[in-house]
Amino acid sequence: MVSSVINFLSFLTLASNLLVGAVLLSWGRSKKFLQKKGVLISFAVSLLATVGSLFLSEVAKFTPCLLCWYQRILMYPLVIILGVALFKKTRDVAYYVLPLSVVGAIIAAYHYFLQINPQALAPCSAVGVSASCTGRPFTHFGYITIPWMAFSAFVVISLSMFSILCSSRRLSGRGSRFYQKRLLSSFFGFCHLLLGFYLEIGNWNLEFWLRRD
Repeated sequence: MVSSVINFLSFLTLASNLLVGAVLLSWGRSKKFLQKKGVLISFAVSLLATVGSLFLSEVAKFTPCLLCWYQRILMYPLVIILGVALFKKTRDVAYYVLPLSVVGAIIAAYHYFLQINPQALAPCSAVGVSASCTGRPFTHFGYITIPWMAFSAFVVISLSMFSILCSSRRLSGRGSRFYQKRLLSSFFGFCHLLLGFYLEIGNWNLEFWLRRD
């Protein structure tokens, strides 16, 4: 059962990666669909990610590491926020969801970086956390691991919320392309800053452990 569920989650992750690529290649058409169904898609993805993470820890008995908990803290509230927004048909939910999903995507990307470059940082277990952040209980399709699953979920949610932001009054009138490009560049700029921040922390931690040795 455990292996079947993990295979299913890995397949969904692969499918989402392909769909994200297709959406970015045909942004003009995909944006309209995401503006209509973005909240529903984000709610379904956050719910599946939450249930999946609980299955991996409570049923499959994979102990969450420190970065896993950070990602959980950012993902779990999205189920409630998006669920209420879906029920109330609220359109401004993107302002509340995007900060959580973007930061979650950055942490998940950093976590994945640690897995594919385990020499870059000491594992979490070295600083008193029960599980190592560099551990990989499984790898499917040559690249899909638990943090990559989380990263894919956060990206889908962020992309859906971004498309909803593009449909706001400010972004739907004259000069909409200018504002959309500006918002998109700000989004990726923010991601770049956060990634740089985490990598810098990684360098500090590496220097700290090298000095201790």
